[in-house]
Amino acid sequence: QVQVEESGGGLVQPGESLTLSCAASGSIFSISQMAWYRQAPGQQRELVAKINRDGRTDYKDSVKGRFTISRDNAKNTVTLVMNSLKPEDTANYFCKTIRTATPQGVSDYWGQGTQVTVSP
Repeated sequence: QVQVEESGGGLVQPGESLTLSCAASGSIFSISQMAWYRQAPGQQRELVAKINRDGRTDYKDSVKGRFTISRDNAKNTVTLVMNSLKPEDTANYFCKTIRTATPQGVSDYWGQGTQVTVSP
């Protein structure tokens, strides 16, 4: 079984920064893509950023230039550095491992989420 655990959320003021971390553990052969999603109250879960195994990245338009995603393939970890945070970034942030290869096959896995609140 694969466990995905996020950390690093918290309460910050507008303009400040936060770094989210995510670690996947278990019998993992490889992870094709790692991603961060977020979900605000009453809203659908949305993709924030994703990174392929080869380092290619993609970002939601509203976070481009402010957020940076990176990963360590050897450690099965992914990091999201969030700068110049805005109140509209407030949400529960989820880590997802996509096309995760294990002895049981290939599947996707979600973490439990970490809350980010941006407020004066």
